[in-house]
Amino acid sequence: MKKLFLFSLMIIGLSVAASAQTDTTLQQYAGKYKFGEGSVIAEATVNVENGALVVVTSYGSSPMVKQADDVFAVTAFQGTAAFKRNDDKKVVGVSINAMGYSLEGTKVESLLQLDFFERKNWKK
Repeated sequence: MKKLFLFSLMIIGLSVAASAQTDTTLQQYAGKYKFGEGSVIAEATVNVENGALVVVTSYGSSPMVKQADDVFAVTAFQGTAAFKRNDDKKVVGVSINAMGYSLEGTKVESLLQLDFFERKNWKK
């Protein structure tokens, strides 16, 4: 009985650790991305929701399903998003191919920076 209890605790601990690592890994993609003038969308926001990436645009939102390193399927728009990194391995942009459009976006702020900025500028 003791072994079963300890085994159960170990399994729970491992699943919590794996979940936390997944959220941390996905968090590097989260943020606001701006697209060039004349693009079909001006900006997109990538969020981590319930352990998965979701992209939100003026046309709606879509789950993002990992296909390879830095490449995700954008399921609601029948496309893919390939995130770009700089020499320091930091996510700095995204290339989206969806519904016949090719879009190049630049990451302008992480969601943590946005949250801090908005809180800092709250009026009392």
